[in-house]
This record gives sequence, structure tokens and C-alpha cells, in this order.
Amino acid sequence: MMELELEEQQQLQIRCLLLTIFAASIGGTFQYGYNLSIINAPTIFIQNFINETWIERHSTQLENQVITLLWTFIVASYSVGGLVGALIAGPMAIRFGRRNLLLLSNAFILVGALLMGLSKTLKSFEMILIGRLFTGINAGVGMNINPMYLGESAPKEIRGMVALSFAPFTAAGIVLGQTIGLEEILGTEELWPLLLASCAVPSLIQLLTLPWCPESPRYLLIDRENQNKCMKALKRLRGDVDLTTEMDELLEEQTALKGQSAKRLWDLFQDRSVRWQLIITLVLGSAIQLSGNDAMYFYAVYVFSAAGIPNEKIQYVTIGTGCCEFITAVTSNLFIDRIGRRMLLMGGYSLMVGCGILFTISLTLQDKVSWMPYLSMICIFASILSFGIGPAGVTGVIPMEIFDQTARPAAYMINGSLLWINLIVIGMTFPFIVEGLGSFCYVPFICMSFLTALFIGIFLPETKGKTFLEISEEFYRRNFKEPVRGSCDF
Repeated sequence: MMELELEEQQQLQIRCLLLTIFAASIGGTFQYGYNLSIINAPTIFIQNFINETWIERHSTQLENQVITLLWTFIVASYSVGGLVGALIAGPMAIRFGRRNLLLLSNAFILVGALLMGLSKTLKSFEMILIGRLFTGINAGVGMNINPMYLGESAPKEIRGMVALSFAPFTAAGIVLGQTIGLEEILGTEELWPLLLASCAVPSLIQLLTLPWCPESPRYLLIDRENQNKCMKALKRLRGDVDLTTEMDELLEEQTALKGQSAKRLWDLFQDRSVRWQLIITLVLGSAIQLSGNDAMYFYAVYVFSAAGIPNEKIQYVTIGTGCCEFITAVTSNLFIDRIGRRMLLMGGYSLMVGCGILFTISLTLQDKVSWMPYLSMICIFASILSFGIGPAGVTGVIPMEIFDQTARPAAYMINGSLLWINLIVIGMTFPFIVEGLGSFCYVPFICMSFLTALFIGIFLPETKGKTFLEISEEFYRRNFKEPVRGSCDF
């Protein structure tokens, strides 16, 4: 009888965790991947719409360079919105809570979906630009708060797996966005406004499911100082089991942080107690974009075409690249609490170095050796697989683990801002890098991946299986180069 009750409690805990993961991620990082990919399919249709709208307004046709410039603004507005979302996520997470902020951020995407969906009817391409800006804000909030909320709600033993579960949703968003954008579905001249507005569906799903999930127990206890609500949230997440040990750990963490208020962005740069955590976040937050994964996507169409794949079939092969990232994200999710964060990150970047070297060789010999395009194709898929093993997801987990409760929101502001700033920088500079370096354009990314792997191997401590307080104490010793006396003064 006791064994049956225990099994039922375990099943209840698993169901509650799965619901929390799904509800948080479907309107969180899933939206980032989905909105990143759906804009590619209707490129030509939207550019034609911009020109037609201009002719109707001013009885004159736009030059191609101007149309391209306006299109660039539409694409870039998503990243600008993402940067805004990353910057507002920290203060709002402290004020409203993790779960509630995820729910509130749906307002941005619903407004954006409405604007984009009505843009063709109202003959306003400016509505697309503003709509993409709003969807970007939602993505910026989601990329920060989603892993933070899941990591704070998870048991210590599977914290990595639960926190990293946002990564498969990101990859799934990319794949679904690529699939929905096919001509056979919504990627047509008549249906592209519906394609852009379809991001409202995941948002509505989150609004229906996430209210059934509890707020982060750590937020309720440490930020709100409400032990009763914290205990209720833990019971909903864990079921009717003995929570004494976990509650004692939380209370110990609360005691260590007693009297400290939430840190602001600039506080982190002045606080010696988070010096190494900040350095690690700055390096990893920059490397995720500067490692060249997006550059691989840039070359994908060219390489697939050179390999003899018909142009009308390339869109289907491109979906395969998104599937690669999804497969490795799921695999990484299963192994993060066995192999550890450090090994996944170091292994991922090291494999990207190898793939990058082979890719550079294949690009150099592309027109000289008949089978080189096939090697380039293999390198593209292998590099995306390597990126998905660690960098794509684990980078988002690290700030959640190495910063304490008071510094975590500000740390995610930095991590998220770096992602979006570097996304904008790479998008603007990569064409010039290609023009200047030709087949050697990937060399800067190889160097960045190598240096990042080296940095991780030397400076990043393993956090697998440790409590937040144990991790804080380890960094205390590193930052002050002395043993901890009493509680950790973080």
C-alpha cells in the first residue's frame, strides 16, 4: 500500500513538473524560435507589399535598395525588441514574479500578432515593423525568465534537466516556424499575414495553462518572504512528500541572503562577490552568437544548392537543420545532470572548432573538387549538432545557477542583452566579413569557439548536483580567495 502511494506521488510530481515546463516554455522560448524562423518564408511577398503600398500612397515606385533597407528594418526590429525585453525582464521579474511576468509578456505578442495580421488589410507595412518589435519584446522576456523560472522551481537532483528543457522548445519553435512557412501551408502571398499572426496561438495556450502552475518557491520565500506560500508552491510541484530537507536548504539560503535587496544591473559591475560569475556570463553570453552558428545557417542555402539540391527543395532540407538542433537539444536535456554543464559546453565548442576548420577547407576547394559541396553539407549539419549539444541551451542555464537570488534577474539582463546585441552585430557585419575574407570568413568564429572552449575548461566550475548555497560558497572562495566563515555573504 505504501509503495502504491509513493508511486502515485511520484507520478503526480512528474505531471506537475511536465505541465510547468510545457506551460512556461510554449509561450517563452518557443516563441523566440518560432518568430525567428517564420519571417524567412514571406520575404519576397512582404517586399512586394512594401512596394505596392508605397506606389498606392505616393504614385511612385521604390528603388530596390530602399525596399531592402525597409525590409532590413523589419527584420532588425525583432532583435531591437528582444534587447528591450531582456532589459525590462530583470526589474519586472522582481516586481511581478517569474510566472506572472511570463503571463504578462503575452500582452506584447498579442498586440504584435494583431498588428501584423491586419497590416495587409489596412495597407500599412509599418504595422509589420511595430508588430515585430512587440514580438521581440516578448521573446526577450521569455529567453530570460523561462530558464530562471524552471531552474528555481526544480528539485536539485534534476535542476539541470528541468532548466534546460527550454532549449528543445526553442528548437521546436524554429522547426515549426520553418514548416508552417512552407508554400503548402501558410507561406503564400495570400496567407502571409496569417503566418505572422499565428504566434498568437502559443500565447493563448500559455494563458490557458500557466495559471495552473505555482510561482517560483524561491521567489516567494526569498524575495517575498512568504514561507506559507513557498510551502504551498513546493507541495504543488513535489506532491505530498516530505519537504523538510528541501525547505531547510531554502531557509538556509534565505538566511545567507537576509538583509540584501535585489541587485541592479550596475551593482553587478561594482560588487566583488560576483566578479567571476559576471566574467563567465559575459564570455558565454557573447560566445553563443560569436561562435558562428548563425553563419552556418547563412551559408546553408548556398551549400545545398552547390550540392545539387533543386532550389524548390532547399526549403525542405533547411527544415532538417532545425531538426538537428532539436534532436541535440533533447539529447543534451537528458544528459546534463549526468555529464554536467561544463563538459557539454566545452565539448560543444570544441566540436564546432573541428567542424569550422573542415568547413573552411571545403569552402576553399568548393569549385575545385566535385565532392566538396557534400563535405560542406556534412559540416553544416555537424556544426549545428555540436552547437545544440551544449552552447544552445546550457548557456541559458549557467546564470541561473552561478548567481544567487538577489543577483539572478540582473545577471539575466546582461546575458539576454549580449545575445540580442551580438545577434544584431553579426547580422549587420557578416555580409562584410564574407566579402572581405571570402572562403576564410569562418576563421574568426573558429577562433572565438576555441578561446571559449579553453576558457570553460580553465575557469568554469561544475555545478551539477550542488545546491545554490554550495555554488555561492564556491564562488565566494574564488572571488575573495579565502575560505567561507559562517554563512556566505552574497
